[in-house]
Amino acid sequence: MSDQLKRREFITLLGGAVSAAWAGAARAQQPATLPTIGLLGYSTPAPMSSRIAAFVQRMRELGWIENRTVAIQYRWAEGRTDRAAEIAAELARRKVDVIVASGTPAVMALKQATAAIPIVFVSLADPVGGGIVASLARPGGNATGLSLQAPDIAGKRLALLREVVPNLRRVAFMGNVDNPIVPQEMHEVQAAASMFGLEVATFPVRRTQDIVPAFEELKHRTEAIYLANEGVVDANRLRINILALGARLPTMWSNPETTEAGGLMSYGPSLPDQWRRAGDYVDKILRGTKPADIPVEQPTKFDFVLNLVVAKALGLEMPSTLLARADEVIE
Repeated sequence: MSDQLKRREFITLLGGAVSAAWAGAARAQQPATLPTIGLLGYSTPAPMSSRIAAFVQRMRELGWIENRTVAIQYRWAEGRTDRAAEIAAELARRKVDVIVASGTPAVMALKQATAAIPIVFVSLADPVGGGIVASLARPGGNATGLSLQAPDIAGKRLALLREVVPNLRRVAFMGNVDNPIVPQEMHEVQAAASMFGLEVATFPVRRTQDIVPAFEELKHRTEAIYLANEGVVDANRLRINILALGARLPTMWSNPETTEAGGLMSYGPSLPDQWRRAGDYVDKILRGTKPADIPVEQPTKFDFVLNLVVAKALGLEMPSTLLARADEVIE
């Protein structure tokens, strides 16, 4: 082999080595794939904005900064069980690192879609009764999170309605009875109502189109409306509040966003607080703890919100004792 040929071969080899070194360095400088959180909300983005903000803020405090140290894929079922199932299957296919979900239908869809990806549920009415976990202390399986279970919530809501509505006798219960949590809440309302000497009539709304017919049926048969804590009514909170105001019917909701959208009042576990606490669950899982080993927590903070603008429109006088107990008064 001639010296010229040898030199040519050496230069080619050297060039290849340099190119390979540069390619390796470039690959080393590219960020590794971020841990990914799938977030499945059973409702729509608007009523959940403060809850998601609380979750993202807590994650940031724990060192998980969106688009820098963690990625979050947001999905919304808009109160539709079929949509929740589609999203659950999609997130399972994407093999995200952990899924955060609210709403019993969404969590049940996720449990059917994957037995491997960790699930953190937020604001689940009855995780044990619904078969999501084996027990609150030892969840088992791939799901854990925060339960809405608290003693006598239905009774407290009805008691608040009685303080506001003079001589209350008949209450309408409205919600999507196909959602497994709604019949349970309905039974709790009926049990509490019997103690107060109240009558309860149930008006199912399985989809948006059912809402107006339900109001046509209930508006002459009731003196107040108790809204179930679930996705269909939450997603249609503005429509329901407008119809209730037109029918001059006070409403009792479960969370502040629905009262801010024109409801008379709401009482229930603080959902932003629950979503904030969900950040601690996700942090533990991303750092290696198995969901089966993280106990389910029950609510510790409750929000009672009154809307005085709606009260005035309905001609209702809010007792001063009730105003003093409210966490927030909308004026």
